[in-house]
Amino acid sequence: MDSIEAKIGYRFANLSLLSEALTHPSLACESKRTQPDNQRLEYLGDAVIQLVLTEELFRRYPGEGEGRLTKLRSRLVSREALCLFANHLGLGGHLFLGKGELASGGRTRPSNLSDAFEALSGAVYLDGGLEAVRGFLFGNFGTLIDAILSQPEEMNPKGELQECLQAIAPASPTYRIIGQEGPDHLKSFVAEVRWEGMTLGQGSGNSKKEAEFQAASEALRERRWEEKQNGEEPVNKSGEV
Repeated sequence: MDSIEAKIGYRFANLSLLSEALTHPSLACESKRTQPDNQRLEYLGDAVIQLVLTEELFRRYPGEGEGRLTKLRSRLVSREALCLFANHLGLGGHLFLGKGELASGGRTRPSNLSDAFEALSGAVYLDGGLEAVRGFLFGNFGTLIDAILSQPEEMNPKGELQECLQAIAPASPTYRIIGQEGPDHLKSFVAEVRWEGMTLGQGSGNSKKEAEFQAASEALRERRWEEKQNGEEPVNKSGEV
């Protein structure tokens, strides 16, 4: 444990918290033993990271409104950003994984890295409080955080769609792949986005992410949720109800 503590610049009073944060659920599943994994700490860490970064953005950008601050925070807590932070620490090399997860590339799997980073943040919070988490985040990733915030805003139709819909109702839009074709090296995917029982848009692309991007873009163009708000039956592209 000394090596990971040295990397993060924090020494745990309760080392069992660190061990729990680094333990993937696959290990308990394979060993058939009741042992803590990092899922509960991941849940806590997500909230702690959000709080610390929200406060930082609130202080850093006194003239910005809620919408802009929310977009900036979304950049910092995205899976891509959390994986960047995790890789900066070499966190994957410290995870305790089941044999199957290890053999299938679990040390580099983005979901494992982002989850473990959240869990580690939750463990630091329980061991040392909010000030310890602030020191952990900004002591290790201050330069990366600055770089992420300084990047030009990219078009983000999925984020924009979610903001539009959550201004109406708390439910988030959901995406699913409804079709795919072509050989593995040249696959094409079709995705649809649904919300409140409606299909808002469809899109295609050479990756699932691109297909979802295009589906959200169509949803923003068509704005079918407005038809429902106005008491009309949403109409699809073919003109059918």
